[in-house]
Amino acid sequence: MLSNIKIKVLNEIIKIYENKIGISFIWNNTSTNLTQVIFRDIGFHLKEEEMELFLEKIIDSKMQRQCFDCKIGDDCRSLLLQTPSNKVSLAVSRIELGQIEDLLKGTLFQLRLNNYLIEICKN
Repeated sequence: MLSNIKIKVLNEIIKIYENKIGISFIWNNTSTNLTQVIFRDIGFHLKEEEMELFLEKIIDSKMQRQCFDCKIGDDCRSLLLQTPSNKVSLAVSRIELGQIEDLLKGTLFQLRLNNYLIEICKN
């Protein structure tokens, strides 16, 4: 039963990029230009410009310092990551921050590559 649900969901989306922390995709049969980006049980519907802004917020978060005597190290969720929404911030670890950055960069790369190939194939 669960595998049938999984197959149905996979048929309803077009996966763009995936890594250890999450996945990005677009829904089939939709006219929106939003990409679904999901990590840590949180989903964002983002335009390309919002993903770029999110990447800028990640750069800002990388400048934050962790607690001096933190025993957890890079797994400590002491970094505050602002999101493209002014009302949402996330507590993340340095490791998660890198994985989220990779997810967004990989998503943007794939979207732009796909758009480039579509333009080339028109000619």
